[in-house]
Amino acid sequence: MKLFLVAGEPSGDALGAALMAGLKQLAPDVAFHGVGGPRMQQQGLTSLFPMEELSVMGLMEVLPKYRALKRRLEETARAAAEIAPDALITIDSPDFCLRLAARLRELRPQQRTIHYVAPTVWAWRPKRAERMARVIDHVLALFPFEPPYMERAGMTCDFVGHPVVAEPWAGPDQAAAFRAEKGIGRDQPLLLCLPGSRRGEVRRLGPRFGEAIARLRDREPSLRVAVPTLPSIAPMVRQMVEHWPVQPVVVEQADARRAAFAAADLALAASGTVSLELAANSVPMVVAYDFNRLSWWMIRRAALIDTVTLVNIVSDTRAVPEFLGPDCRPGPIADALARLLDDDAERRAQIEAMEVTMQRLGRGQEVPGLRAARSVLDFLARSQ
Repeated sequence: MKLFLVAGEPSGDALGAALMAGLKQLAPDVAFHGVGGPRMQQQGLTSLFPMEELSVMGLMEVLPKYRALKRRLEETARAAAEIAPDALITIDSPDFCLRLAARLRELRPQQRTIHYVAPTVWAWRPKRAERMARVIDHVLALFPFEPPYMERAGMTCDFVGHPVVAEPWAGPDQAAAFRAEKGIGRDQPLLLCLPGSRRGEVRRLGPRFGEAIARLRDREPSLRVAVPTLPSIAPMVRQMVEHWPVQPVVVEQADARRAAFAAADLALAASGTVSLELAANSVPMVVAYDFNRLSWWMIRRAALIDTVTLVNIVSDTRAVPEFLGPDCRPGPIADALARLLDDDAERRAQIEAMEVTMQRLGRGQEVPGLRAARSVLDFLARSQ
């Protein structure tokens, strides 16, 4: 069996790697081709080109790279057509991946297609599911409420669980060791600063996050800060924080990142899946995010819900405070962080919402990568 997989973001790389591991367990003869990052490569994928070339988000961010992305799309489609896989499996990154599926269908009309991560049609642009159904046969959904949306549009869909419930997390011993190694006392509050995994996000959010943390430090002089990040952007992050009045610990290795999450008392995070990582560790958070003005205007016009934080959405609460777009300002963000330090009731409300979220996403069930692999194989068996 030959599968052609394409991921364009670190989160997609993690999903793809877990899926590949599950497929190898259930179908040992499987062969992988496509585009992916280091985790997928560890599972046996030789990437056509660096996955980071596809890691672009937002209208104004995409425009300067449009021609390069278009060339990569054509290159990828032709490579897939030549391999003639049993299925094309695209993972998140819908702007690139769905165009790829459409182009491959032009080259190879009988191609079976699977997309991992349902589009958030429950949040904005609901007609995306109908357009997606023109080029996608089957969907692997991360959230339990998504299959009906996909099925109404004409695709088959399985809820396979969210990968956050299967991630290994550090325990109290590792948390204590992290604090001791970094010289952080037990009574010193530790804040995680998480300004995103993309360079554009870090450039846009980093200065505002730094100012908010400086204001919080004025109220809480014993505050310590850690910035978990990825090796690919760690040099940029270190350069950014070197002039902050609160000198943070920059953490890039996976084990140290997990220990930092376990040791933290609260977090300031960009919107995204990191909110679920924090929820898995019961770390209360404030979420803040901003696009350029045009991208933000377009998103607000299309939004169907009043929150972007996944903990709020899955738990059906609004426990996590958000500062989005023009509200992404240091002063109000610092105020919200201070309340998390001082208000036990607000912290408890978040932790309860996090527990509900993890249960609904599949904690305690079969791991999502294996569930996703079963779904892929079942779809291929049905569609022969």
